Amino acid sequence: MDTSNEKRLNKFISDSGFCSRRHADKLIEQSRVKINGVVPELGTKVQPGDAVVVDGQRINAVEQNKSDRVYIAYNKPIGITCTTELDVRGNIIDAIRHKKRIFPIGRLDKPSEGLIFLTSDGDIVNKILRAENAHDKEYLVTVDKPLSERFVERMERGVPILDTITKPCTVKVQSRFVFSIVLTQGLNRQIRRMCEFLGYEVTELQRTRIMKVTLANLKPGQWRNLTAQEMQDINQAVSSSSKTAVETAQPNANSAPKKSAPKHPKQSPYGDSPGQGKRIFVNKNASSTEKPKNGKRTLTLKRK
Repeated sequence: MDTSNEKRLNKFISDSGFCSRRHADKLIEQSRVKINGVVPELGTKVQPGDAVVVDGQRINAVEQNKSDRVYIAYNKPIGITCTTELDVRGNIIDAIRHKKRIFPIGRLDKPSEGLIFLTSDGDIVNKILRAENAHDKEYLVTVDKPLSERFVERMERGVPILDTITKPCTVKVQSRFVFSIVLTQGLNRQIRRMCEFLGYEVTELQRTRIMKVTLANLKPGQWRNLTAQEMQDINQAVSSSSKTAVETAQPNANSAPKKSAPKHPKQSPYGDSPGQGKRIFVNKNASSTEKPKNGKRTLTLKRK
């Protein structure tokens, strides 16, 4: 059998501009996708002539010309949910109201604000989000009590959350209650969980930079197209990312984790399960909190 024209189902859906590959995987898991009237498994290949339907809507995968692809930077306000589910009130798609079908690259929690990318290019979503790329993301964080040297040292060294130790990061004190942090990973609610482990509560969180792209003068709720230079920098940064590498799961903003799912949100690979490349169908009808100790060493904060 000639398999040269086959395409992975999640990529087929992504190429249509319907959603990202990661979200397509969720749709497949939720049995909202059918091929020729049958519910498929993750890893199923689509052959020429197959009828792919998502929520009753026929999907036609058409490769976009590069000039037609959309790449935007958005300053997400507090209260907007990073989901493409249009039935979710305050979803990011309705908030932006772009004339083309786009989807977010990654997510920011509903109570958080700041920079997030959206695009119609499914391939670049996977490249940017892949853990091994380790792209910088910078945040400005406000907490509920004065910062200490111990807090800064522990945050930079790594904190045990979600059955792992966070990667070393850079923390800089901005004022008595405010610090900036640069991460190279994106665990679920990572900064909030890290602070909580050390006895602090995040009261404000804003993402100010992704790689070389910053918020600059972008006001909350505003978006702009990424510049040619910004796209060149991004493409250069993800150039070593393989399209066939294992994809790590990104939890949906509104979906509850399955009981059988591992606690670590990045440990559930999609699309490379047993049976990859086969046409397989399923008939659905037949922490303890550590409080910081009051030591003698304190952090001296200078007012500007």
